[in-house]
Amino acid sequence: MPEFILIIGVIAIVLTVTALASGLVERSPLSFPMMFLGLGFLLGRGGIGAIDIGPHSPLLEVVATLTLDLVLFLDAVKLQIAELGKGWLVPALVLGPGTGIIIGLGAVALALLLGFPWLMAFIGGAILASTDPVVLREIVRDGRIPRSVRQVLKFEAGTNDIIVLPVILVLIAVASAQAGGAAQWTVFMAKLLVLGPIIGFAIGGIGSWAMNKIDARMAIREEHQALYGVGLVLASYAGAVAVGGDGFLASFAAGVAVVVLNQSLCECFLDFGEIASEMAMLLAFVLFGAVLSGILGSVAVGPALILAVLVIFLIRPPVLALVLSRAKLSWEARAFVSWFGPRGLNSLLLALLVVQAGIPGSELLLATIGVVVLASVTIHGASATPVSAWYGRRASREILEEEKEATVAGLFGQHAGEVPRVSVDELAELMSGPNPPVILDVRARASYDHDGSQIPGSVRVLPDQILEWAADLPEDRMVVAYCA
Repeated sequence: MPEFILIIGVIAIVLTVTALASGLVERSPLSFPMMFLGLGFLLGRGGIGAIDIGPHSPLLEVVATLTLDLVLFLDAVKLQIAELGKGWLVPALVLGPGTGIIIGLGAVALALLLGFPWLMAFIGGAILASTDPVVLREIVRDGRIPRSVRQVLKFEAGTNDIIVLPVILVLIAVASAQAGGAAQWTVFMAKLLVLGPIIGFAIGGIGSWAMNKIDARMAIREEHQALYGVGLVLASYAGAVAVGGDGFLASFAAGVAVVVLNQSLCECFLDFGEIASEMAMLLAFVLFGAVLSGILGSVAVGPALILAVLVIFLIRPPVLALVLSRAKLSWEARAFVSWFGPRGLNSLLLALLVVQAGIPGSELLLATIGVVVLASVTIHGASATPVSAWYGRRASREILEEEKEATVAGLFGQHAGEVPRVSVDELAELMSGPNPPVILDVRARASYDHDGSQIPGSVRVLPDQILEWAADLPEDRMVVAYCA
């Protein structure tokens, strides 16, 4: 079957099945990644053989490249720069020591269990440190989960790729001996890690400026602005690769430029462009499922499954629990965040980069990563609905610490004993004075619904809305907040 007919057929399947099965997926332990990986596996060489595709397929390369570009751009666009600046400790801990420890432990497991050389093992460890935003999609949209907890997951899923990707690219360069002496390595690293992001940021910045100017005069429709964002992704990738930089890092940098310079374009891409990104991801899941069905026979299944158990249960959860030990989180919240680190499409896309580089043993690594991904997509996908429901009930019934904070930034803020307090009598005196304070009722929903009484004259502000409300507060007014 010609590849263009194949791709049209697969796209048709993805679109129709996604639409028809959306209600079922929302009410069941199923997930779209689980469904489409399984569909690809069934259609591949190990199934009925309708899709005969291998790791070196040009079709897979095109779809994977486009998908990873969109994923990285979307990760950047979703970054909340202001909140990231206030809550720097969260990404610093999760992405720094958290990711580093996970890479190291994953590398040890790959070397000892499956006999990979240490260099290849560290490449695999970096790949397995990447979490999948597709599996987490419904979780970070679930209003039952406190916003601060959802933000921890979003920060990790949205930024760890840009941490592990340079590590993988450098290790690939070492494994393939792409540079020789110190001078060559300096030039190579500059092109790889500096030139690409500069090109991407420049294209994203110029594109954002142009969109602002033209939109102010001609009022461009939002869906067309989203298409414009996709164009910036492709332009950034092509521009960086053309001058010897890395196109993927350029795509992320372009997204950062859009966030900084054109928030309206950012919002349009999230509203409309995200749909195209998700369809590309699901199409990639089908193709990777077909590829895995043909190469999994090369893997020692027993050790690969042990690796999956280690990665899912014994590596990430304890590491994240340790990293978040300083956070003002309940044990339920720590367990929830530590559990949901699914390996999925991102890991497969990154593993494909190793295959495309032609490094010996790369196909075996892809197949091994595939086993972990299949296990993770199944386990995390099946557990997403019941675990989210459990944690949502806990959060609604009890006043958890993280519910008292609006954003992830508050999880590492001052402790209660360090916050200035006023007594009831002092508050009464302040209220009777010439310049009374603004009194905010910021109780968690569970507490407020249980006891509807309020301090007279207080303003009810939901915990998730504190930052937005405070932005308009006059600087000369004292603010007194109470949560109990």
